[in-house]
Amino acid sequence: VLRIGLIGCGGRGTGAAAQALRADPDTKLVAMGDVFKDRLDSSLAGITAEMEGDAAARIDVPPERRFVGFDAYQKVIDAGVDVVLLTSYPCFRPAHLQAAVAAGKHVFAEKPIAVDSTGIRACLDAAAKARAQNTALLVGFCWRFHPGMREAIGKLHAGALGDIATVYTNYHTSTIAKRQRKPDWSDLEFQMRNWWHFTWISGDHIVEQAVHSIDRLAWILHDKTPARVTCLGGRAARSGPEHGNVFDHFAAIYEYDDGRRAFHTCTQIDGFPGDNKDYVYASKGLATLDSWGAKFPFRALPPAADTIWNGSGNPADSGAMYQIEHNELFASIRAGSPINNGVASAHSCLMAIMARMAAYTGKTVTWQQALDAKESLVPASLDWGPMPTPDVAIPGRTKIA
Repeated sequence: VLRIGLIGCGGRGTGAAAQALRADPDTKLVAMGDVFKDRLDSSLAGITAEMEGDAAARIDVPPERRFVGFDAYQKVIDAGVDVVLLTSYPCFRPAHLQAAVAAGKHVFAEKPIAVDSTGIRACLDAAAKARAQNTALLVGFCWRFHPGMREAIGKLHAGALGDIATVYTNYHTSTIAKRQRKPDWSDLEFQMRNWWHFTWISGDHIVEQAVHSIDRLAWILHDKTPARVTCLGGRAARSGPEHGNVFDHFAAIYEYDDGRRAFHTCTQIDGFPGDNKDYVYASKGLATLDSWGAKFPFRALPPAADTIWNGSGNPADSGAMYQIEHNELFASIRAGSPINNGVASAHSCLMAIMARMAAYTGKTVTWQQALDAKESLVPASLDWGPMPTPDVAIPGRTKIA
C-alpha cells in the first residue's frame, strides 16, 4: 500500500487526492494538512463523498493525522507517508517540495511550483535530488497528459507542418472570485483567503493561471528556453482591496537565440472575450490548438488554406487529463522508473515569472537575469498580525531585485 499525505486542502487538493486514490487500487489517504482547519474539514468531507463506497477502506485520516498551521506540511511528511500531494499556496511550494524530497517521498506538485526566482532555484535543486535518489516528482502541467493535445503536438514535432516559425498562446478569461473581508480576519488571513489577487502568494495570474499556456508554448518549441522577454502589462479593470496588487493583463514577447520570437497574452478582465487557444505558424501551414473546445485542426498555408488534419479530442479529456497524470505517476512508481518532470516544469514557471518581472519593471529581462535574480516575494516569517497590501508595480519605476 502506498500511503498518501495531502498538503493543501483547497479545491485542487481535494481533486488531486481523489485522483491519486483512483490511480492505484493499493493507495490510502492517511494524513492531511492545511493552514486553515475549515479547508481541511471541507476537503476530507469532499474526498469521502468522491470515493463513495470505497471511502472506508481507502481513507484513514484520524484526528491525530489532521494537521493545521504553517508547519502542517512537515507534520504530514513525517506521518509515515510514501507519496505527498503538494497543493497548497504556490508561495509555499518550494519549501514543501524541498522538505518532501529531503525525506525521500514521491511527490505530486501542482503548478506553479514557485512564484519567484529564489523559489525556482530551490525547485531545480529539489528536482536534481529527486532524480539522484530515484523518487518521483510530477508537476501538474496537466495539458501534457491530455490525449488530444499529446497527439496534436506529437504531429507538430514529427514535422506535419514543417519547421515551426513561431507560436502564439493566450489565456483570456474573467476575474477569479474574490472574497470580502470578514471582521475576524487578520490582514494575513484576508490576503490568503484572496490569494489569487496577491503577487507574493500566487505570482500574479500569468504565473498562477496562464502558465498552462506558457507551458504549452514551451512544449511546442521542444522546451527550448528563451534568451529574453519583453512584456507589457498593467491593471486597468481591478479595484477594491480584494483585488490585492496583481495586474489584469500581460502581453509577452519571448526572443530565442535562433532568431525566433514567440508570443503570449493573458487577461483577467470581466466582459473581455474569452479565448484559450494556441496558434502555431510553420513553414507548411498553421495549427490551432483549442484547449477549451478540444479541437486541433492543421491547415495548409494560404491561398488554399485546406484542412490537412482535423484532430480533435473528447471534451471530457480536459477533465480526464487530471486523472491520467496521476495514473502515470503511480504506474511509474510501481515500475521502479519514477517520473521526474521537475526541470522542464521549473523552466516553464520561470518563463512566466520573467514575463511578470519584465511587465512590472518595464525592462527586457534575460533568462540568466531571471534565473539569478535575488527576488524573494515570500516574507521570511508570517504571523496573523498586521500585513499591509504590497504596492502595485509601476513599469519604469519598479526595480528588478
